[in-house]
Amino acid sequence: MELDKYYDVIIVGAGVAGLNCALNLPRDRKILIICKDTPDKSDSYLAQGGICRLVDEADYQGYFDDTMRAGHYENNPATVDCMIRNSQALIDDLIACGVRFARCDDGSLAYTREGGHSRPRICFHEDCTGREITTHLMQKVRACPNIFIAPYVTMVDIIEDNNECYGIVAKDSKNGKLYRLYADYTVLASGGLGGVFENSTNFRILTGDALAISLNHGVAVDHINYIQIHPTTLYSKTKGRRFLISESVRGEGAVLLDKNFNRFCDELQPRDVVTKHIREQMAKDGTKHVWLDMRPIPREEVLKHFPTIVQRCLDEGYDVFRECIPVVPSQHYFMGGIRSDLEGRTTMHRLYAVGETCCNGVHGANRLASNSLLESLIFAKRAAQDIQGSYKRINFEDAERAERALDLDKYANVPALLKSYKGIVLKAIEEAEREQPHN
Repeated sequence: MELDKYYDVIIVGAGVAGLNCALNLPRDRKILIICKDTPDKSDSYLAQGGICRLVDEADYQGYFDDTMRAGHYENNPATVDCMIRNSQALIDDLIACGVRFARCDDGSLAYTREGGHSRPRICFHEDCTGREITTHLMQKVRACPNIFIAPYVTMVDIIEDNNECYGIVAKDSKNGKLYRLYADYTVLASGGLGGVFENSTNFRILTGDALAISLNHGVAVDHINYIQIHPTTLYSKTKGRRFLISESVRGEGAVLLDKNFNRFCDELQPRDVVTKHIREQMAKDGTKHVWLDMRPIPREEVLKHFPTIVQRCLDEGYDVFRECIPVVPSQHYFMGGIRSDLEGRTTMHRLYAVGETCCNGVHGANRLASNSLLESLIFAKRAAQDIQGSYKRINFEDAERAERALDLDKYANVPALLKSYKGIVLKAIEEAEREQPHN
């Protein structure tokens, strides 16, 4: 598609954060959403386990404590409180959007439990909650004539001057065009950075470009070495994206076993703790994986709750009803990111960051299971509301001056530029780890 020169708001990323931000902006705003590949190539689409919800007021302190404990108390209490307090309304919004969460026989929401949670409080749709939510949000976005989605368009830079963002530089990988796009507000919702790691549950296209660009322009970042490892991904001898075995299977009764098929840890501890136990057991056993046994879960529950996992394991040659499956820890989530407040504002004027791209402190040093979709959706909505509440047009003379200052030669070889961004991200992670190790 041919892109215009000016939009009211440009959103970089088509995951749940980007989509929900767009949907919560007024219908008279001209909005552009860009994504590196097709819109379904976002980690939101891959999310299996579910999305947390405050069950009732009696659950508040437990939910708050679970989130803080999982984050090693490095969380920002204000963002944790904001997320929890807004969770019920958010789930109601999703249901109104058509999302089909599992229900009990009496029609009430069904809840599952995952590691680090003191009680069940996770809403889910089978084992593809992210796909269910993303699909319905996308349907709603596509019905909005004011929102334009541009696939195969990659942000390669931002246009800024004197710490004010005026838009982005983007490359269309299909027609080869380089665009310099103006916007009153730019929202970075481009996901994590699993693509810079050898083994990750993330799509390979997620390489932290927005983080590198922010670093280049002096936008503040926080805790960029806070990388979460998921304890259980399906073991494979080949490199590339790892298939996640949802934490929900352990919440429903699956157990971890060593090489002799003996249980060796409490499976419902926070992710970083379970990962540590698995790695220690692998070292002790001299193996490249441990075993996960789903057979303690009733067959009917497995078929109803985990059909995607069952089929993927069958595709890989494992029958979860007859045998254990090999699992290994892999990179999964990015708790650090571009510094943002409760409204998604970064340290650069007119530039917002939401979802996994940002760091507002809600997850601390380690994310509690099934808080990611919730955080992304809630703070993306708040960013949209903040943009509209303080809306002011850019000064086009300033924007044109910022555009003229661009070094266009830098964008002549976009693959090389993106590779350099990957190097910037890895170097920044290494430096942050030396300064303050992430335990």
